[in-house]
Amino acid sequence: MTTKRGLITDSFKVLKKSRRGGRRKKSPTPPPSQQEDVATTVREEEMQKLKQFDLDWRLGPCTGISRLQRWERAKLHGLNPPEEIRELLLQTHDDPEYSLSLWREYPF
Repeated sequence: MTTKRGLITDSFKVLKKSRRGGRRKKSPTPPPSQQEDVATTVREEEMQKLKQFDLDWRLGPCTGISRLQRWERAKLHGLNPPEEIRELLLQTHDDPEYSLSLWREYPF
């Protein structure tokens, strides 16, 4: 005959640990500033559009050239790149995060 097997907790006493210092009061978080949120949201949207432009394989490869050069090459070959990308690139041509492609840090 087999003996009855119990749970492991039957052999060991269960202890609940007490909290040190009791309950802590949570301080209220300050509300986020609206100015910074709007600015980062616009920038994030622009960067998302540029990322989609970089990932669109129909416009040709994007390694080794700037986004504006790629846009102009696609236009030259009649691939109809989005005009809003060109306008965005012309407005922000000084910022390397905007002008260089997504793959700028990878050697080719």
